[in-house]
Amino acid sequence: MNIADLDINITRSNRKTVSIFIERDGSVSARVPAKLSEAEIEEVIESKAYQIHKQLAEWQQLNDRRVEREYVNGQSFLYLGKNYRLKLVEEKLEQLKLKNGWFLLGKKEAENAKTHFVQFYKQKLENRLERLVPEYAKKMDVAPNEVRVMELKYRWASCSKKGNVNFHWKCAMAPVDVLQYIIVHELAHLIHPNHTKAFWNEVDKTYPNYEKQMEWLRQNGAGMDL
Repeated sequence: MNIADLDINITRSNRKTVSIFIERDGSVSARVPAKLSEAEIEEVIESKAYQIHKQLAEWQQLNDRRVEREYVNGQSFLYLGKNYRLKLVEEKLEQLKLKNGWFLLGKKEAENAKTHFVQFYKQKLENRLERLVPEYAKKMDVAPNEVRVMELKYRWASCSKKGNVNFHWKCAMAPVDVLQYIIVHELAHLIHPNHTKAFWNEVDKTYPNYEKQMEWLRQNGAGMDL
């Protein structure tokens, strides 16, 4: 739907309010009550047009920080919020290793470097989630059905109606405290599906002052890429 010179992806659901999001790819999404007519949707979005354009401008500014990484000696890559440089070595290393402050990979595997990085992030994230998710699930008195690490395109994590909690492998690039916030955020969706006041109260109860971690993601999310 095109409203106020904006292409909006509309999703109807059993909710009471309209929520508008700038997705990580810069697209605009709106989740609206199923009962609203198209005219009513247009009226609400037009009333928020200035705010949406402002958020899009901020998104563009933040994404100007995106780094185009090459798999060459000296290129830096994020892991747990810190940058480590890549060193291609003569040694036959068929997997990516982090050792003595360097990412190490055999030169013969350089053409497959992205695959190795993705696998590294997946494995490291799975190991952390095995410990952290049960810890926070116990605190929040929730029981996720299944926890998976996968490619989620423009989301850091998601929670399905079946109670499955999914995390983007790129979450391994974030500092531990930011990863903890993402975990709490998704587990809170097992209690409150939408971003209501009750939802944010639940997040704050388990992870006070989470705004700091949200801001880190806003400022640095564009750089969490390969």
